[in-house]
Amino acid sequence: MMVIVSYDVNTETSSGKRRLRHVAKICNDYGQRVQNSVFECLVDSTMLEEMKERLLKAYDEDHDSLYFFNVGKKYENKVSSYGCKQVLDLKKPVVF
Repeated sequence: MMVIVSYDVNTETSSGKRRLRHVAKICNDYGQRVQNSVFECLVDSTMLEEMKERLLKAYDEDHDSLYFFNVGKKYENKVSSYGCKQVLDLKKPVVF
């Protein structure tokens, strides 16, 4: 299923900057960055719960925000992108 993860981490302190890097790294483990704080993740239900658990441990609920948008399995008709940034098809192999 496609899950869009978005976050807002308060970076006014050095610990906030560390949290931001940590949250981004966790999201990168499950998907691809499509905007600075937005990731597209193709995950199954087990991976989704694992990702949520890791992110909820990493963020500070008093200063940060996390959003999970479950787009579902038939996401191709629900997600559109426009502009100069090319987004990879997560189902296809990537050749470097």
